[in-house]
Amino acid sequence: MAQDTWTGQDKTVHFAASAALAMAGSAVAEHQNASPARSRNIGFAFSISLGAAKEGFDSRAAGTGWSWKDFAWDVAGAATGYTLYYLSD
Repeated sequence: MAQDTWTGQDKTVHFAASAALAMAGSAVAEHQNASPARSRNIGFAFSISLGAAKEGFDSRAAGTGWSWKDFAWDVAGAATGYTLYYLSD
């Protein structure tokens, strides 16, 4: 497990990247003719999946360890991206 804080520059990156990935995933899904609600769900799941994969990568022996704090910021960013995409329709 990582020994990190709730704030810091990396948390901003986790939040912003997750929001951008959720919006991009939603746009791609909608472009592939998914309904608006389904496209947002796909974008959210896509973003969360990448956040979990990143934390899994950090958990390897040479990594910094799984950070629930980073993952929480990933979820918050994905939820924000979901909401922003919803409001843009």
